[in-house]
Amino acid sequence: MSKIGKKSIAIPSGVEVTINGKEVSVKGGKGTLSYTLLEGVNAEVKDDAVVVSIDDDSKKNLWGLSRTLIANMVEGVSAGYEKKLQVLGVGFSAKVQGENIQLALGFSHPVVFKLPKDVAASVDKDSKGNDIITLTSINKESIGEAAAKIRSLRKPEPYKGKGIRYLGEQVKMKAGKAAKK
Repeated sequence: MSKIGKKSIAIPSGVEVTINGKEVSVKGGKGTLSYTLLEGVNAEVKDDAVVVSIDDDSKKNLWGLSRTLIANMVEGVSAGYEKKLQVLGVGFSAKVQGENIQLALGFSHPVVFKLPKDVAASVDKDSKGNDIITLTSINKESIGEAAAKIRSLRKPEPYKGKGIRYLGEQVKMKAGKAAKK
C-alpha cells in the first residue's frame, strides 16, 4: 500500500478543485492548472479534500505520484513556488530582458536563456555584489526544470566555486595543486 497515496489532500480556502472524468483542474488566486489522471488512477472530492485511489494493486506505483502531483498543483495555485540561483564569479552577471535572461558566464559570448511562459524571473544583488536570480511560478515542474537548465549553463566548479548554484547550496571544494606536497 502507498503511504503517500492514502493521504487526502486538504483544499485551502480560495482554491477550487474540479474533477471531470480523468481531468483534474485546480483553480486558485494565482492561476489555473490541470492534470490528466493516468489509467487505473481515480480522484474525487470529499469534505474539502481530494482523495486519490487506484483500481487494482498493479497501479500502486502511480498512486503516490498522482497524489503528489495534485498536491503540488493545489499548493502552486494558492502559494506559488520560488527558486533562487546565485551567480558567483568575477565578471559573471545576469539580467532580465523581457522573457529572457541574459547571462555573462565567462564565455566569449553572452548566453541568452528563454524562460518558459509560466515562469517569471527577477535579478537582485546580495551583500557581496553577486547576482541572485529569483524564479517564480505556480507550476513546480516547470520552475524546477528552468532552474536546473540555468544551473547547467555553468555548474559550480570545485576549485574556486565559480558558476551558478542554488542559493544555500554547498559545493565541496578541492584543494588543488597546493595540497599535493
